[in-house]
Amino acid sequence: MKKVILLASGGLDSTTVAYSLVAEGADVFPIFFDYGQHCVETEWSRANEVLPTTMRRPERCDISDLFRGSSSRLIKEADLWTEEVADDDLYVPYRTMLFFAAAAARAQTLGILEVYTGFINSNHAKEIDCTAEFMNKLDGLVENIGPVRFHSPFRYSSKTDVAQAAIGLGVPIGRTYSCQAASDFPCGACPNCVERLRALEDAGLAYPKAKVG
Repeated sequence: MKKVILLASGGLDSTTVAYSLVAEGADVFPIFFDYGQHCVETEWSRANEVLPTTMRRPERCDISDLFRGSSSRLIKEADLWTEEVADDDLYVPYRTMLFFAAAAARAQTLGILEVYTGFINSNHAKEIDCTAEFMNKLDGLVENIGPVRFHSPFRYSSKTDVAQAAIGLGVPIGRTYSCQAASDFPCGACPNCVERLRALEDAGLAYPKAKVG
């Protein structure tokens, strides 16, 4: 049985990877990063709820001090009734790169050589460190550093592809959480929510928008 680390967030993408790994018979060590995000407790709760019950419970790693004082709306929650939030506000510089480095360090500490993530080829303008191009370059970098290798099964996939895979694997899609702007309930308007809703509609899991006229 192969042992792997999984970056788990409680969101659709990483949860789908979790179910896929369990279906393959892998022994999965989920890691959850608390980087000071305003929705951390909601994400942590969902990660514990939606991961396969046959999997180890997630380990919570606190790296929040690194982003203390950040003005990012992923860290400092906006009042969506009175404040406007632009896509550029929903960005934390070097966050993904930090995740990879921390996961690799934890993996080698545990004697595990494979790290899995749920990152997809993001269309978000600011998330350049979530693109397939970035992850391909990262592969070349880590080969010269140590034995840990990264796997992002959906790096070339769309959110619709992930939703369709999730259906086939029996993922509790409705309980996953990945809103960027609100900490308690999905806002439905941030880039993550819009992408998710479109994907669920394309996969036949959401009501299509009513046509006017």
